[in-house]
Amino acid sequence: MRIEQMHVGMRVRHPHYGTGEVKALEPKLATVVFPQGEQKLSPELSGLEPAEPLAEVSGLTRPLAAVIRETVQALAEELGLEREEGLVEALGARWHGGRLVLHPADPSLQTKEVPLEVFFHKIVMMRNNLRTLEQKINAHEKLTDGEKVELQQYITRCYGSMTTFNLLFKHKQDQFSGSSS
Repeated sequence: MRIEQMHVGMRVRHPHYGTGEVKALEPKLATVVFPQGEQKLSPELSGLEPAEPLAEVSGLTRPLAAVIRETVQALAEELGLEREEGLVEALGARWHGGRLVLHPADPSLQTKEVPLEVFFHKIVMMRNNLRTLEQKINAHEKLTDGEKVELQQYITRCYGSMTTFNLLFKHKQDQFSGSSS
């Protein structure tokens, strides 16, 4: 391993000392902290290897912060996560600051109020989780086509039940339909 490939905080593996963390770098030596103690080693001569996956990016012409931001955003979308302010923007303007009020039939019981933004967030998370479930079913290698269709029908019925909440969405394309497609 070359010294240029290393950075402080990187986890490395040594044939004799095991796994350690790079503490400092000099032109030809790396200071690595192993469970047995600190060692100064020549990465090229000592047999050090990375103990973690590495990625090499060449020809990068974009700011690193932009690449990281886009990567994190794509991951969040894949996981069905959305930023709080993004959810409020997707909520129809007439509902901003509104409250969902539940009155029990028994007047001796307390009324429950929930901010519509909180309720809307839960609805959107259900939608995103249904989409993720649908993707996992479609990509599952052990399910037969018939089993996939059967499970898909349950998801379609869930979407149909959720159409009651479509009036909360600002944009029609974000709403529930009888099908998730």
